[in-house]
Amino acid sequence: MYKSRKQIFDELFPDAKAFRWKQATTALFDASYTSWNDVTSLPDEMRATLEREVPWMSVKPALVQESSKRDTFKAALEVDGGQHIESVLMMNARGYWTICVSSQVGCAMRCGFCATGKMGLVRSLDTDEIVDQYRFWVQFLREHPDLPSRISNVVFMGMGEPMANYENVRATLNTWLAYTDLGLTRLTVSTVGILPRLDQLLNDPEWPHVRLAVSLHSADPIVRKRIVPTSYDDFLPKLADWARRYLLTFGNRRHHLTFEYVMLSGVNDTDEQARQLAKFVASVGNVRVNLIPYNFTGIEFQCSNPASLDRFQAILEDHGVTVTRRRTMGDDIAAACGQLATETDAQTPQTQS
Repeated sequence: MYKSRKQIFDELFPDAKAFRWKQATTALFDASYTSWNDVTSLPDEMRATLEREVPWMSVKPALVQESSKRDTFKAALEVDGGQHIESVLMMNARGYWTICVSSQVGCAMRCGFCATGKMGLVRSLDTDEIVDQYRFWVQFLREHPDLPSRISNVVFMGMGEPMANYENVRATLNTWLAYTDLGLTRLTVSTVGILPRLDQLLNDPEWPHVRLAVSLHSADPIVRKRIVPTSYDDFLPKLADWARRYLLTFGNRRHHLTFEYVMLSGVNDTDEQARQLAKFVASVGNVRVNLIPYNFTGIEFQCSNPASLDRFQAILEDHGVTVTRRRTMGDDIAAACGQLATETDAQTPQTQS
């Protein structure tokens, strides 16, 4: 059974003062350190024990790929048990980096367009394994001084459904907020919409109110169920009710809600679908729609053509909806939205460009 760094620390040092663990955690986020031996704020004997018993990093690189534009990097990371997850580093519009992290090995949601969904769920990741995806990329950038060094955003849009790993995702967010310079509006959790968990976070004093993005994909219940098989008949009215309560409690100018919408040719990109979506958004309030061009994953769907994308966006905007369109990045290394699936059997770290 997997034991976290904190569990091992507490077993090794049951009488240690609380500030010692805080010192240890602070050290984990110091990019100049590469092992427990570097943490001179800890006593010599404690450092030696930690070096021997507690992994400095819970993820190991098996394969790192680089896009042709060198604006996207994808890492296959080995976790406890020998499984692999994927994590992506992407250049954002401000010239900094956004990390796309995974919360599970595989996913149980079975979204029709998503390569990860075809894997099924293997297991959820522990807090350390999510936290260390950020730490891995910090170290990666330190080892590549020719690249910009600033990580400004993290999004839970990698492998897995974050709300199905609620406690570990919550702990990860709180760790990053405490030990990095990432703020609430620089962290985004994307979910297919597990309503019991979304209801829970409304009244959870430990849940940090980072930005949320709901993978909607259609405001027609029949079409949505085709795209997201785990959807159900009354999901949309229940989601609208939850969204209104969420915005009433937490919404403000900088804290909006996002509906993500993967554009699938002939499936959810018609004029009628656009009007249905606009009506649904209007029933909720301060919601943005993020249109996502479908990235080919060898599955039945095709991406909407540029003209359809433009028309769909125009209809939404004519109805007063705030619309953004996601840039496709990393598709040449299968690192774009919907393409993440671990296929590597690599045993040693390498870089592929």
